[in-house]
Amino acid sequence: MTINEIQDEIIEEFSGFDDWMDKYQLLIDLGNEQEPLDDKYKTEQNLIDGCQSRVWLQADLVDGNIHFSAESDALIVKGIVALLIRVLSDHTPQEILDADLYFIEEIGLKEHLSPTRSNGLLAMVKQIKMYALAFSKK
Repeated sequence: MTINEIQDEIIEEFSGFDDWMDKYQLLIDLGNEQEPLDDKYKTEQNLIDGCQSRVWLQADLVDGNIHFSAESDALIVKGIVALLIRVLSDHTPQEILDADLYFIEEIGLKEHLSPTRSNGLLAMVKQIKMYALAFSKK
């Protein structure tokens, strides 16, 4: 699936809920479904700067695509990073760099996050794009 097809799928999933408490629960569920990050990747180097919660992000280039894995110690943040990984993992560095992450706005995530969580979301996106930029140079 393309990045946009995955985003459209996520928008569809979230559109089934009107109440933001239900959307938060969906985020928590998505985070809980995510594979736990191997402890060997829970290093200072993999911590994302700018997140109030602890968020570890591991990126590996596999057959020309970047595979991301991540974990957070906060339930909602874990769900947010799970969404980002679902959208961007296993795509080429250029596809990731070119991606317009419109699903964040469409599902109302930006407006329903606290300022610190919003900053954390931006920090996660920035780090993912930095990995894509670094891998595109190889």
